[in-house]
Amino acid sequence: MLANSLRSHPNAHLCFDAIIIGSGIGGLVSATQLAAKGAKVLVLESYTIPGGSSGYFEREGYHFDVGASMIFGFGTQGTTNLLTKALEAVEVKLETIADPVQIHYHLPKGIELKVHKNYEKFLQELGNIFPHERQGIRQFYDECWKVFNCLNSMELLSLEEPRYLARVFFQHPLACLGLVKYLPKNVGDIARRYIKDPELLQFIDIECYCWSVVPANLTPMINAGMVFSDRHYGGINYPKGGVGQIAQKLVAGLEKAGGEIQYKARVSKILLDGDRAIGVELASGKTYYAKRIISNATRWDTFEKLLPADEMPAAERKWQQRYQKSPSFLSLHLGVQADVLPIGTECHHIVLEDWQNMADPEGTLFVSIPTLLDSDLAPAGYHIVHAFTPSWVDDWQALSSSEYEQKKEAAAGRVIERLEKIFPGLDAGLDYMEVGTPRTHRRFLNRNDGTYGPIPKRRLRGLLGMPFNRTAISGLYCVGDSTFPGQGLNAVAFSGFACAHRVAVDLGL
Repeated sequence: MLANSLRSHPNAHLCFDAIIIGSGIGGLVSATQLAAKGAKVLVLESYTIPGGSSGYFEREGYHFDVGASMIFGFGTQGTTNLLTKALEAVEVKLETIADPVQIHYHLPKGIELKVHKNYEKFLQELGNIFPHERQGIRQFYDECWKVFNCLNSMELLSLEEPRYLARVFFQHPLACLGLVKYLPKNVGDIARRYIKDPELLQFIDIECYCWSVVPANLTPMINAGMVFSDRHYGGINYPKGGVGQIAQKLVAGLEKAGGEIQYKARVSKILLDGDRAIGVELASGKTYYAKRIISNATRWDTFEKLLPADEMPAAERKWQQRYQKSPSFLSLHLGVQADVLPIGTECHHIVLEDWQNMADPEGTLFVSIPTLLDSDLAPAGYHIVHAFTPSWVDDWQALSSSEYEQKKEAAAGRVIERLEKIFPGLDAGLDYMEVGTPRTHRRFLNRNDGTYGPIPKRRLRGLLGMPFNRTAISGLYCVGDSTFPGQGLNAVAFSGFACAHRVAVDLGL
């Protein structure tokens, strides 16, 4: 019936196996995986370059990453190196630069701590700060390794595909049972088994917050097991040429495999035939049709803007009752004189002056200095400093142009004042500054309120509340940080692999 419906439409010759809305990393991994299996794939991107929050922009000789530059998933062994596997699937390569330290923490009461790639070195340094908790520290992080080892022993594909689940369980029964045990658990559940010191538990909170944007009691243990262990296993690896190279290489691989991508192609509507998704309509009025539609937009954009909001499926309403939008960010992209940064400065930093402010707007300050790894991103004699801190779009609404600029200038001044405490002389050494707000993220990334994904509204049972790729609408799938397993480049790559696998099975590929 669907085939006849599409053939009868005047644009039926524009029919694809799959259309992907958006070229974030999750969408591109889905697209490349399907193209590699022989599917006819079209990616529609509203902006002029791919990547979304993993994109880039250039100003006055500086090559800035849109988002963070702390990248997991480029390891060379195991099964959790999903970015490596995604590139290999479409026969493209990307040079990466290893970072020996994940984060340099600058925390309350003068706590300075580096998370070294070397696991024992990290435990030793953390134990030196909390010597009375050495045993608990090791027990907690060793338990994270149990989760990681289960994940790292099996191929990571769609948990919605029964034959895959049966095969994996037959091949790795103990690993599967191990993961099932941790699915309903949050990090706080595990940490409090072994750790009593309240300040150390606050450190575990910020260990989670720096990538999940929620504290330990709201962060799924499965996700933490991946992050807290892979940084010591596959490590943190920065793409030569900037984070935007990941999307650029995936697009090259997509086209090499016969897929297509169109830029400046803003999808305004998902087209339905009864209760089935059959195509999309662009803002230009052009329509495309496909056997399967994959949305890399947020679930809020998908079900409130691309589909009639008043007809939202009950499953989506229930999901929205459990999850809310994470904050967006106030971002400073800075060019600074190289001598501002002392010898031995690490690439990634987190600054927090008061534990009570961790989750507040402008509470935690994230800092990336990618030119310490790839000096070609800036003019000779200069570094890039990307500083960003959580901010909500509501705080930036209803402002005149002059009020908006004044508010940006004041916010930038507060961030620079904080940076000065760890990098004295930074203000005087400024060569370039560009300030982005949640409004900027909303405009250029086409994400609802500039959000970077969903966070729980309340304490939930681990990952059990996160939706998978299939939706209540037949033929429509979601991919990216609004789906299992959540936020982060490697997590959305996982989502991309899972979605492509499920779609490929549904297409009979």
